[in-house]
Amino acid sequence: MEEEGCRWYLFGAQAVNVWGTPRLTNDVDVTAKIPENGSPDAIRALARHGFRLRFDADDDFIRRARVIPLVHESTDLPLDLVLAGPGFEEDFLARAAIVSVDGVDVPVITPEDLVVTKVLAGRPKDLEDVRGILRVRGDALDLGRVRRLLALLEAALGQSDLVPAFEELWAETR
Repeated sequence: MEEEGCRWYLFGAQAVNVWGTPRLTNDVDVTAKIPENGSPDAIRALARHGFRLRFDADDDFIRRARVIPLVHESTDLPLDLVLAGPGFEEDFLARAAIVSVDGVDVPVITPEDLVVTKVLAGRPKDLEDVRGILRVRGDALDLGRVRRLLALLEAALGQSDLVPAFEELWAETR
């Protein structure tokens, strides 16, 4: 990604393994800011580093799904490359923390932003991930930012359940 001048960050279960209670996962999730119509260049650059498309995802699929489904050839590990859009994802990119993972510096979504994405997803495994992050990082988190971002999402989505869901998880872990 850096060869192509693309900013990126690790999120999903791999980021949970950095910030919270480790869990197994079947893939790696990355968000990247790729220039408009730059997905063919990104795919070629990733191919030079041992990645290939998992299935025949044409430009129309990638544009609609905003995901490039890849697999690392030598390890057979799937990689979902999410194409960052304007707004929250760009903010997450700007705040990504550089973390040393086995001696390699990797940009990782901040624990606060990860909590927000997991509360928004709302699946049982995501909520368990939030519990793990709160248990491990609780007092070190910027809880005000988490609450502000969740409130902004509630307003944007016409929902009123995100902040209360977070507050319930916070209470459970105290």
